Amino acid sequence: MPGPWRAFKLRPCGRFRPPFDRYGAARLTQDRVGSSISAPTSVHLSRILDRAESAHVSVGWLMEQLGERSFGLTLFLMAMLAFVPGASTVVGVMIAWPAVQMMLGHNTAVLPRFIARRKVGVERLARVIRVVTPRLKWVERLIRPRWPIPFHATKRLTGSAMLLLGLTLISPVPFSQVVPAFIIMLLALAYLEEDGGALSVALVAALCSLAVTAATVWGAVETIDWLDPATHG
Repeated sequence: MPGPWRAFKLRPCGRFRPPFDRYGAARLTQDRVGSSISAPTSVHLSRILDRAESAHVSVGWLMEQLGERSFGLTLFLMAMLAFVPGASTVVGVMIAWPAVQMMLGHNTAVLPRFIARRKVGVERLARVIRVVTPRLKWVERLIRPRWPIPFHATKRLTGSAMLLLGLTLISPVPFSQVVPAFIIMLLALAYLEEDGGALSVALVAALCSLAVTAATVWGAVETIDWLDPATHG
């Protein structure tokens, strides 16, 4: 039956504002709900542009809106680039930027100014979100918000693991970047979905990968030492 509420229509990427001050009851209620129940990233992305105040937003604004999930988005994109032949060395150096910020306990990934100031059209970003959201929903069947205590308690440990995994990407050995890049993707997805369970699994995988890398380097050094005649003279 028609009623007064029928007069209001929400646009998916519009500029709808609650009928009261945004720093008032609406924001307080949203913060309380968000702190108790973490919404999936697909839902978060679908709502993020409702807070846009102009036709263009900066990359830095997007990182701020994503909060701690911005680490997941940044690292996921870098891990994808690491699979490109010849790009893993550069990516390994780039990963140090967000990894160090995680080690320092930052709440949001801070990008260099020349990147953060770049503007993106809201309508264009809305089209990208419409394409990405269904795929994120499929990932969220396995990786979803849970176990918040490991997620927040291991932030600096995760940053250290990311930094070391990034260093292993610098190796010139062909296909040596596949396993570290895959683990970085898993860590990124765990941060993107705030999944403490997936994060714990990814940290164990990172430890195993780093142990194998350390054993390989140690074996190579021992082999060179054994083959070098000068060491036996």
